[in-house]
Amino acid sequence: MRIPTAVKLHKASRILALEYGPDERHELTAEFLRVHSPSAEVQGHGRPVLQTGKQNVSLDRIEPAGQYALKLTFSDGHDTGLYSWDYLDHLARNHEQLWADYLEALSRAGKSRDPDVSAVRLMP
Repeated sequence: MRIPTAVKLHKASRILALEYGPDERHELTAEFLRVHSPSAEVQGHGRPVLQTGKQNVSLDRIEPAGQYALKLTFSDGHDTGLYSWDYLDHLARNHEQLWADYLEALSRAGKSRDPDVSAVRLMP
């Protein structure tokens, strides 16, 4: 289990920074963390539920959950699911691929990151 040496919430830029020493730093946006929440609501008990319209979500608060995780509270009211150190490490190390997969899933579903956009897919 890798535990960050520092965790910083940058509210203005909506970024959670994880530092693992002087030479390793990862920045995860609130939107990325929200759509990859480990909660049952998002993970769907083995069948993940695609999160849409989360582009403008922010992180309101971070709290330690014992010695093993963080509890994140988002501006849309979502605050379930504990982000374990292992899960945060997984998100940080695989950020690029996870984000690409998420964008592809949105595209396939005809959905948007923008909460003000509703897409309708017309079949030929």
